[in-house]
Amino acid sequence: MYLFIGGPEVIIILLIVVMVFGADKIPEIARGLGKGMAQIRNATDDIKREINNSAKDAGLDTDVTKDIKKTIDDAKEDIDKMTGPIKRMK
Repeated sequence: MYLFIGGPEVIIILLIVVMVFGADKIPEIARGLGKGMAQIRNATDDIKREINNSAKDAGLDTDVTKDIKKTIDDAKEDIDKMTGPIKRMK
Protein backbone atom coordinates (compact mmCIF):
# COMPACT_ATOMS: atom_id res chain seq x y z
CA MET A 1 0.00 0.00 0.00
CA TYR A 2 1.33 3.36 1.02
CA LEU A 3 4.20 3.95 3.44
CA PHE A 4 4.37 0.28 4.38
CA ILE A 5 0.82 0.33 5.72
CA GLY A 6 -1.32 -2.67 4.90
CA GLY A 7 -5.07 -3.15 4.80
CA PRO A 8 -5.56 -4.10 8.45
CA GLU A 9 -3.57 -1.07 9.64
CA VAL A 10 -5.69 1.26 7.50
CA ILE A 11 -8.88 -0.21 8.93
CA ILE A 12 -7.63 0.26 12.50
CA ILE A 13 -6.65 3.87 11.76
CA LEU A 14 -10.07 4.56 10.24
CA LEU A 15 -11.81 3.05 13.28
CA ILE A 16 -9.76 5.25 15.60
CA VAL A 17 -10.58 8.34 13.51
CA VAL A 18 -14.30 7.50 13.63
CA MET A 19 -14.18 7.00 17.39
CA VAL A 20 -12.28 10.24 18.02
CA PHE A 21 -14.07 12.60 15.63
CA GLY A 22 -17.38 10.87 15.01
CA ALA A 23 -18.83 9.78 11.70
CA ASP A 24 -20.53 13.12 11.02
CA LYS A 25 -17.25 15.12 11.20
CA ILE A 26 -15.19 12.94 8.84
CA PRO A 27 -16.51 14.45 5.57
CA GLU A 28 -15.85 17.92 6.99
CA ILE A 29 -12.29 16.99 7.92
CA ALA A 30 -11.65 15.35 4.54
CA ARG A 31 -13.02 18.41 2.73
CA GLY A 32 -10.75 20.69 4.76
CA LEU A 33 -7.72 18.52 4.09
CA GLY A 34 -8.51 18.47 0.37
CA LYS A 35 -8.81 22.25 0.24
CA GLY A 36 -5.56 22.64 2.16
CA MET A 37 -3.71 20.29 -0.18
CA ALA A 38 -5.10 22.11 -3.22
CA GLN A 39 -3.95 25.46 -1.81
CA ILE A 40 -0.46 24.08 -1.19
CA ARG A 41 -0.30 22.64 -4.70
CA ASN A 42 -1.45 25.95 -6.21
CA ALA A 43 1.09 27.89 -4.15
CA THR A 44 3.97 25.65 -5.24
CA ASP A 45 2.87 25.89 -8.87
CA ASP A 46 2.77 29.69 -8.58
CA ILE A 47 6.26 29.73 -7.06
CA LYS A 48 7.64 27.50 -9.82
CA ARG A 49 5.98 29.63 -12.48
CA GLU A 50 7.38 32.82 -10.95
CA ILE A 51 10.90 31.38 -10.77
CA ASN A 52 10.75 30.23 -14.39
CA ASN A 53 9.41 33.61 -15.54
CA SER A 54 12.12 35.45 -13.62
CA ALA A 55 14.80 33.20 -15.09
CA LYS A 56 13.50 33.71 -18.62
CA ASP A 57 13.31 37.49 -18.11
CA ALA A 58 16.92 37.48 -16.88
CA GLY A 59 17.98 35.51 -19.95
CA LEU A 60 18.94 32.37 -18.04
CA ASP A 61 18.66 28.94 -19.60
CA THR A 62 15.81 27.07 -17.90
CA ASP A 63 16.47 23.83 -19.81
CA VAL A 64 19.62 23.00 -17.85
CA THR A 65 17.89 20.17 -16.03
CA LYS A 66 16.85 18.59 -19.33
CA ASP A 67 20.48 18.62 -20.48
CA ILE A 68 21.64 17.06 -17.21
CA LYS A 69 18.92 14.40 -17.38
CA LYS A 70 19.92 13.54 -20.96
CA THR A 71 23.57 13.19 -19.95
CA ILE A 72 22.63 10.92 -17.04
CA ASP A 73 20.38 8.78 -19.25
CA ASP A 74 23.17 8.45 -21.83
CA ALA A 75 25.59 7.37 -19.10
CA LYS A 76 23.09 4.79 -17.83
CA GLU A 77 22.70 3.37 -21.34
CA ASP A 78 26.48 3.12 -21.75
CA ILE A 79 26.81 1.32 -18.43
CA ASP A 80 23.99 -1.06 -19.36
CA LYS A 81 25.71 -1.83 -22.67
CA MET A 82 29.01 -2.56 -20.92
CA THR A 83 27.54 -4.62 -18.10
CA GLY A 84 24.96 -6.47 -20.17
CA PRO A 85 27.13 -9.54 -20.82
CA ILE A 86 28.26 -9.59 -17.19
CA LYS A 87 24.68 -9.57 -15.89
CA ARG A 88 23.72 -12.43 -18.18
CA MET A 89 26.50 -14.66 -16.82
CA LYS A 90 24.85 -14.93 -13.38
